Parts: sequence; structure tokens; C-alpha cells
Amino acid sequence: MESNARIIEINGVKLEVDLRQANTIESFKIGDNIKVLVKGYGDNYSSHMGVIIGFDEFKDHPAINIAYLVTTYNKAEVCFKTLTADTKDIEIAHVTNPNELTFNKNSVTQMFNDRIGRQQAEVEDTVKQRDYFLQGFGKYFETSIKEED
Repeated sequence: MESNARIIEINGVKLEVDLRQANTIESFKIGDNIKVLVKGYGDNYSSHMGVIIGFDEFKDHPAINIAYLVTTYNKAEVCFKTLTADTKDIEIAHVTNPNELTFNKNSVTQMFNDRIGRQQAEVEDTVKQRDYFLQGFGKYFETSIKEED
């Protein structure tokens, strides 16, 4: 009797599929919440929450575009990645439990606001340094310009 099981490999994952029941295809659509497994240094992997942001239907390399959130104790960063059949060191999966969220909207928003505040303060400090340079060192440049004429 012929076996109805077939082993297939998708992006390095081997699956045994019963061909009698192989009528479901995992599908993703824009806006789907996903989990993103990203390889870090060595053999370390980290899991992040993400979202499908688009698809590129290229003839030879169709792609899934994702955005995922990396959070630490005081920093949040949105990262972007394009997945193709050749992409290594990253995997995606559906979020099966809505309670899996590993972050809080208000705390992540506050992390972004804090970062914006620090960067705005840095810009203001740089503007002040430039203005002081132009004011304090202006006479030096007036002298050297006259000497070059």
C-alpha cells in the first residue's frame, strides 16, 4: 500500500504532510500580527512581535515585508525586514494567542517620546555650539579672510 505521507522542506523546516488532509495552506495578509524569531549573535534567537506590512510580487523572488518591535528596559525600536525564500536567520509565525503581547502601548510610546526628547536636546545643544563658534571665532575668520585677499 502506498503511503500518503510526504516530507517537504520549507525554509529549512522539514514537515511531514499527510496528502489526504493537505488542503490547508498557511496564509498571511497585510496587517496580520506575527511573531518574528530573529537570530542574534552565535546561536541566540530572540522573539519579537511584528506585523505584515506588504508583499512584493517579484517574479523570481516574491517577498513579505515585515516590521517588528525590539524593546529593552528603556528603549523601543521598530525594525524592518524583507523575507524571501533566500532569507536566513529570521522566521515568522502567526500570533495564536492575543495575550502574548510582550509590551504595553503606553510604555512603548513613552520610550519613543523620551528618545525624541533626548535627541531634540542634543540638536538644541549642537545649534548652541554652532552659534557660539560663529560668534566667538568669527573675528578669527575675518582676519584670515583679509589676509588672503
